[in-house]
Amino acid sequence: MEKQRVYACIDMKSFFASVECAERGLNPMEAQLIVADESRGEGTICLAVSPKLKQLGVRNRCRMFEVPKYLQFIVAKPRMQKYIDYAAEIYGIYLDYMHKGDIYVYSIDESFLDITDYLSVYKKTPKEFVKFLIEEIARRTHIPATAGIGTNLYLAKIALDITAKKSPDRIGYLDEALFQKTLWDHTPLTDFWGIARGIAARLDRKGVYTMRGIAHLPEETLYKEFGVNAELLIDHAWGREPCTMEDIKNYRAKSHSVSHSQVLFSDYPYEKAKIVFEEMARTGCLELMRRNVIAGRISLSVGYSKDAHAPTGGSRKLPFSSNLPKKLVPALLALFEETTLRNLPIRRLGVGFELLSDESCEGYDLFTNWEEVEKEKRVNRAALEIQKKFGKNALVTAADLQEGATLLERNKLIGGHNADG
Repeated sequence: MEKQRVYACIDMKSFFASVECAERGLNPMEAQLIVADESRGEGTICLAVSPKLKQLGVRNRCRMFEVPKYLQFIVAKPRMQKYIDYAAEIYGIYLDYMHKGDIYVYSIDESFLDITDYLSVYKKTPKEFVKFLIEEIARRTHIPATAGIGTNLYLAKIALDITAKKSPDRIGYLDEALFQKTLWDHTPLTDFWGIARGIAARLDRKGVYTMRGIAHLPEETLYKEFGVNAELLIDHAWGREPCTMEDIKNYRAKSHSVSHSQVLFSDYPYEKAKIVFEEMARTGCLELMRRNVIAGRISLSVGYSKDAHAPTGGSRKLPFSSNLPKKLVPALLALFEETTLRNLPIRRLGVGFELLSDESCEGYDLFTNWEEVEKEKRVNRAALEIQKKFGKNALVTAADLQEGATLLERNKLIGGHNADG
């Protein structure tokens, strides 16, 4: 008989805020701290809010102007590299007690663990082992954590997201029977992982508001409404999840596109935005080269300030597949000029490269100067090597120094936010 597997999902509470508290010698559970870049203005998003401020009603991911002025709190500028360093240290703690094959890092602050084979090794119950890991993390990093334990990956996640919040030790547990007993009538449905507002609204129109309702709805009704995704809904409604840690580790996603997007620091007029778009196009070409792939279709999107107009943009299939800036950048600029409104301030830009194939499939036409193609490749490969060795800002073009260009600043960011404080 196959051994019943046991999984844990461990999440660092208000991770960015907790790191900033730990760095200041403050108790992350008691300090009133917000992680936000005040230099971006009152409209800047708060990346993290400490647990104490959440208790006082401050929402996570709110904007600075929404935080009540009467509250006393510290504003910490984001330090993304610092958070990555802490996340790496926490991963190292897991590795002290487990094999990497039993650890799946879901996000910078959340990981799934297959703890099945370690319970007998350490002579602990699932809850005792998870509590031990949480205490080790707190001892070494001063970061508080919460956890869910389940008999499958889905139940571990739900135990974390819902059950742990009601547990004094911040550790929840679920098996299929307990899930059906305690959460079948839980509302709202959006509390459950995988059920977004759109799915909940479609279920609502069918008079379904709970997991019990999904479980007892005729399967043909669900398949008609959601197609193949109905299978996941049905499994989860019963607390089932066939995917294992081994399945996750063996999965290899195929990359079908490369894309970049950014929100500009301020409203940009057309010509200034075009400079930034050209930077993004060139950066995308270098990313294609780094991956040794070529693109056969390009796309772009442009968002306007204060939603003055619906986003514009489009895509275009190319008569060739390439990763060369001299080929792709002019094509993208032409598409930008054709589709972008010139009289409205621009705030968001996106560029995409699709129909990817291996670089060995590259082909142009009879009139292509292959010596020039090879020369450009060598130049761009050299640029990639220099940037890899000395940093992204070690080699830039004259265009990157123009007024309004953002590449130099963006290269200092991680995930769109300040790297080092």
